[in-house]
Amino acid sequence: MRFLRLDEVREKTGLSKSAIYNQIKKGEFPVSVPIGSRTVAWLESDINEWLEWRVQVRDRAVKGFFSCNWRFC
Repeated sequence: MRFLRLDEVREKTGLSKSAIYNQIKKGEFPVSVPIGSRTVAWLESDINEWLEWRVQVRDRAVKGFFSCNWRFC
């Protein structure tokens, strides 16, 4: 199990800090895990799963079958 800090999540996803937190509020992005009194991180496996889901959404949209079946939707 590996944790990613915000900068790593931003680099890996290409999203800004505000975009990440906006998507969390909408239930469309993995929630962070507190790892200290003022520190949070994300499970790398959750981020990888989210990235794979985004590719699936794109592929379905291209085929005309958009549906949201990812566990964070």
